[in-house]
Parts: sequence; C-alpha cells; structure tokens
Amino acid sequence: MITGAHTVIYSESAEEVRAFFRDILGFGSVDAGGGWLVFALPPAELAVHPSDGDSSHELYLMCEDLDATMAELSAKGVKFQPVTEQRWGKLTSLTLPDGAQLGLYEPSHATAIT
Repeated sequence: MITGAHTVIYSESAEEVRAFFRDILGFGSVDAGGGWLVFALPPAELAVHPSDGDSSHELYLMCEDLDATMAELSAKGVKFQPVTEQRWGKLTSLTLPDGAQLGLYEPSHATAIT
C-alpha cells in the first residue's frame, strides 16, 4: 500500500541546497525533469508525539556516530550548532547553504531501522 515517503525542503537557494545534498552529503538522485533532482534518502522512521498546540512536522537526519559524522562533514566545510544531550540522543543541526538549519542526531533510543 504505502511504498515510501517524500520529504520537501523549500529554499530560496534551491540549486545550492540541491548541490549540498548531492556533493557534500553524497545522496544519490534522479532527475525528475529539467534538472529537478529528487534525492534518495537513507532508511527512515516516523514518530508521532503529542502536541499542546497546532500539528507540525519536523525533519532530522540520523547517524550512528555524531562526532565522526560531524568531523567528516566539517572537513567538507559544513557548519554545525553546538551539540546538546537530549534524553533521546545527541542533537545538533547543520547549516544548509541558504542558512537554514537541518537537525542531525545520534539516537540513544531503539530505532525502527533494520
């Protein structure tokens, strides 16, 4: 029935952000036409949390070793926010070429990814 999930990042610097996902993060892609890249993502999981307000969505990339991932990406010029320890893992965010922040974390909880 459901075959996958499609995530969208909106940016005023779409070309630069696409190049970041292609060249820095190394995500494979297909050209959906006219240079419009659609990227393959690593395996994903979905969590549903309670909310006291309006419903919303968030996107985080996950890694097995945050320190090693940050070191590898820092060597490619990626900038990060300070790491914080959360009850569910180590959290930072990386800066996209348009200045937006994208969450990155090393989970300390069991994951649904096999």
